[in-house]
Amino acid sequence: MATTFDPHEQYVLEDERVLLRPLNITDDEHLLYYALNEHSTWRYSSLGAYGSEGLSEYITNALNARAAGKEYPFIVFDKQAGKYAGSTRFYDIQPQNQSLQLGYTWYGEQYRGTGLNKHCKFLLLQFAFEELCMERVEFRADARNERSIAAMKSIGCTIEGILRSNVPLREGGRRDSIVLSILKNDWENGIKQSLKKRL
Repeated sequence: MATTFDPHEQYVLEDERVLLRPLNITDDEHLLYYALNEHSTWRYSSLGAYGSEGLSEYITNALNARAAGKEYPFIVFDKQAGKYAGSTRFYDIQPQNQSLQLGYTWYGEQYRGTGLNKHCKFLLLQFAFEELCMERVEFRADARNERSIAAMKSIGCTIEGILRSNVPLREGGRRDSIVLSILKNDWENGIKQSLKKRL
């Protein structure tokens, strides 16, 4: 079955804990606190949102990529806290190959380790496999980012390998990236139910 992805659709995903809606140009007001005060959030990211100008550029780039059909960024609203908590996105979207990557995920410090990420990942994976008809969801991270790697492994990702020196770093030099994935068969044959039980 062909993928049904449409970058112009207004996809909204939610459960009792979280709401993910399309990121828009005015969302800088909801995310500015993190851009001004929590710079460590982007320590391992090749694309950070440092300060008000950095955040504006971050959002603009994400929206331009969505308009081109390459990415689909979301803003994350934590219903439990009643506040916007961060952002995530689908990217490297390849309808012809029924695959995409899930990443550029970040949350404010107070939301890390609260279970919010598992709710987000469940909704995004369910949507990718069951609504968009994807066969593969790929994840990548700086190979030094142990917290992110542990989080991906905890939801059932399979490690596929290391891409050596594949992304330049803001501070100079280059990073190795770890590649992980979940396939549709993995989702249907255990990961969905396992993750759902832990929400």
